[in-house]
Amino acid sequence: MMTLSLTGLYASLLGILYIGLTINIIRLRRKFQVGIGDGDNRVLAKAIRVHGNFAEYTPIALILLASYELNGGSVMMLHALGATLVVGRVLHAIGLTKTIGISIQRQVGMLSTFLVIVVLAIENIRLFILG
Repeated sequence: MMTLSLTGLYASLLGILYIGLTINIIRLRRKFQVGIGDGDNRVLAKAIRVHGNFAEYTPIALILLASYELNGGSVMMLHALGATLVVGRVLHAIGLTKTIGISIQRQVGMLSTFLVIVVLAIENIRLFILG
């Protein structure tokens, strides 16, 4: 029976990060007394963007990870890509929280995320072709 235990592990770690990013927005909304939007507050706008970027990229990566796991992908590859995704998302959040400009953490975080998505897409296509 095929399971998604490894994807579940990485989805859970990323879920905890997602809640942390959400709590940060709630904290800033209370601090700056902003109910919706960013109230033209740059700090809150940045936190919203960090959260939004996470919400935009993480789901497709997890769908690809789950597909790879269900299709019998390598356990080592699953761990390597899952860990890379988690570290990349943490680094991106740190980098973008630090500055809206360029930071090494932000760059490494996005490159890591892109790498995971591309490698998983190629691997899933390869597994489909090989049957």
